Amino acid sequence: MPPKPSTLNPAAKPADEKITINLGCVDLGQIDLLVQEGFYANRTDLIRTAIRNQLASHAEVVRQVVLRKTLVLGIQHYSVNDLHAVEAAGERLQIKVLGLVSIAPDVTPELALATIESLTVLGAWHASPSVKAALADRIR
Repeated sequence: MPPKPSTLNPAAKPADEKITINLGCVDLGQIDLLVQEGFYANRTDLIRTAIRNQLASHAEVVRQVVLRKTLVLGIQHYSVNDLHAVEAAGERLQIKVLGLVSIAPDVTPELALATIESLTVLGAWHASPSVKAALADRIR
């Protein structure tokens, strides 16, 4: 069994990911009205709250899918040492994460290719551009 990946410092919070959405003028106007009336601090506060409420309403479905697809829920960080240990064990990783996968900036594309068989990420994936390019055909 390959070694477990490094964990990030629990006190360190990864940066939020930015997304872009298109809204109709009426929806945007209603959001602005609720912000103006003090229900929310700003547009982002309302949108985050709405998303969290939707996620909470589907929490059981998410839990079942995570179990069925054997996804790791949370943050997985892979350092050079982690991947060298995988390589030394003659193993290859099938990374499946709902959350964040972080591959250390000093991991070379060659090491990533030698140790990562496949990568499924529902969320965010942080790695150097060269590692992302090297693994592009292994993303599921």
